[in-house]
Amino acid sequence: MTHSDVNTHTASSPILVGPILRRIAPDELTIWCLSTVPLQFAIGLTAEGETLLDRPVETDECWHMPLGNRAHAYLLHVKPDTALPTAVRIDYDLKIAQSQGRWRSIADWGVDLLYPGEALPGFVIQPQLTSMLHGSCRKPHHDSLDGLARADDWLAERLQQPEDWPAVLMMSGDQLYADDVAGPLLQAAHQLGDKLQLWDEQLEGGGADSGAELRASPHCYYERELLLPKDQLSQNVRDKFFSGVRKPIFTSDSAHNHLITFAEVIASYCLVWSPRAWEGLNLRPLQLSDAHQARYDKEAEAIAGFRQQLPAVRRVMAHLPTYMIFDDHDVTDDWNLSAAWEMSAYGHPFSRQIIGNTLIGYLICQGAGNAPDRIRKHLREYLDNWLHSQDHADHEKLISELFAFQRWDYLIPVEPGVLVLDTRTRRWRAERNLASPSGLMDWEALTELQQQLLERKAVIIVSPAPVFGVKLIEAIQKLFTTFGQPLMVDAENWMAHPGAANVMLNIFRHTRTPEHFVILSGDVHYSFVYDIEIRFRKGSPKIWQITSSGLKNEFPKGLLKLFDRVNRWMYAPSSPLNWFTKRRLMKVSPRKPEGAPEGCRLVNNAGIGLVRFAEDGEPVEVWQLGADGKDVRFDMSDEEEHWG
Repeated sequence: MTHSDVNTHTASSPILVGPILRRIAPDELTIWCLSTVPLQFAIGLTAEGETLLDRPVETDECWHMPLGNRAHAYLLHVKPDTALPTAVRIDYDLKIAQSQGRWRSIADWGVDLLYPGEALPGFVIQPQLTSMLHGSCRKPHHDSLDGLARADDWLAERLQQPEDWPAVLMMSGDQLYADDVAGPLLQAAHQLGDKLQLWDEQLEGGGADSGAELRASPHCYYERELLLPKDQLSQNVRDKFFSGVRKPIFTSDSAHNHLITFAEVIASYCLVWSPRAWEGLNLRPLQLSDAHQARYDKEAEAIAGFRQQLPAVRRVMAHLPTYMIFDDHDVTDDWNLSAAWEMSAYGHPFSRQIIGNTLIGYLICQGAGNAPDRIRKHLREYLDNWLHSQDHADHEKLISELFAFQRWDYLIPVEPGVLVLDTRTRRWRAERNLASPSGLMDWEALTELQQQLLERKAVIIVSPAPVFGVKLIEAIQKLFTTFGQPLMVDAENWMAHPGAANVMLNIFRHTRTPEHFVILSGDVHYSFVYDIEIRFRKGSPKIWQITSSGLKNEFPKGLLKLFDRVNRWMYAPSSPLNWFTKRRLMKVSPRKPEGAPEGCRLVNNAGIGLVRFAEDGEPVEVWQLGADGKDVRFDMSDEEEHWG
């Protein structure tokens, strides 16, 4: 088939986004997609020449979420009668119903999803967690290449070795930058929203009464902070929610294009996951000031590069079981950082609705596919009510239920277990000073975590923020917090709250918790590997902190080099500063990135992390696969003592 044939077939497909493989195990198959018309589906599964499944998807297996007149999200959750085989490639055919009882194969409508030589896309259910890919922080207008596209290249090279396929593609936060949107992407979201006829909504307490009025405002692009109301209470809210560099609430210094409406959120998800969402859009010049125009032009260049890699992103997510968990930017920067933040954010109807809309987007596009049975049981009724009524009261009810929901965490069905933590909605709030950073998990959530860990031999924990971070950076965050400015430096780390820090460290020290802990994290925009042992104890569990960040984001290069150098000097083994840390009873040994300059321990290169595991759960190989093709391997053999 020629390139023009591919374009013709895909252009005629009603599937706009996806399919994205989600939760997969021998007894369940979960697929998410978004179409422009209502559809009926059938699933075909084959392995080693044998048909495993070939039937229509039943009504109770298909969660249909109409988001607009031409936008229909689907979560297909199929439970086969016979367990699916493991350790072999399973080809799947997602068929869509045609007229007169005919079905259209994915080989026809989704030919661009196929790797060279494939007749159908496929997946592998690994019986053991031998390897996984993980990453976070995928910012479309950052000027690096895309780590998800690098994952596609990596998988393409191993297409004929199903035993080498990773069991999991883990996206550990900031899949969507709702608070930091490029002008061209926001413009595209508005055009796509019109094409899909996404539902509009009533806005309450802001400078616009609806999404249509918001778009008609001269402040729609790069000046959204001016749309907040002008009464005294709201003036305070405006100062807090869109303040830029002073950073109290809605704190990203790039928040002037913050997503506001549900339609903007859904359209943005489409645009960051699918090249088809961009087809037919005309990013014509906007009426902007000179300063905003210069920013728009710079962002447009980065967005053009981002779009070029989207076919690879779409393809890899159609082949690997993909799991997701939110971090702050999926909703808004510094989401729930402190009790004071929560009081301001949830106490005003406009900010409450903005946060609620991003959480609805997370529910539909990310959360539902992680644990389909649980999510449908607790939240489906409220979402379906609003999507079918489009009533403001039902919208408010759904948002209230999402704010109260406390089961976003989940277990990935692979051995050893992969526990994905919710570090955003069950915070341990500071009691003495409401402005102090909250703990990333409260006492009850940490107690539940410990119960899940008891008697396990090994476990992989996905914590969006590193449990064991760079001590110098944590010390700087603590200093700013002491002076009442935690939001200035994003003071969100596990050691920032004494209660949460002590309970988490006690979990590691408990005699009945696993022998091997692996903590996978992102968030920080640089990558590193630490070994951690408990001092003065025989038979200490082995703990590894493995951080990969970002997929498409990086730390300021000069600043990170300085932090890396000063951290090694201030917290060297002989330094007395180590005894003032909460981790003074932990021996922390950084792993050296091979090929890095002498002494360097932090890798600052956009890409995706790859971890290979031994049968007992110990990580034996760790890579940062660079989005630019420059891969870095961490030395896992020679230890170097370093306290932190």
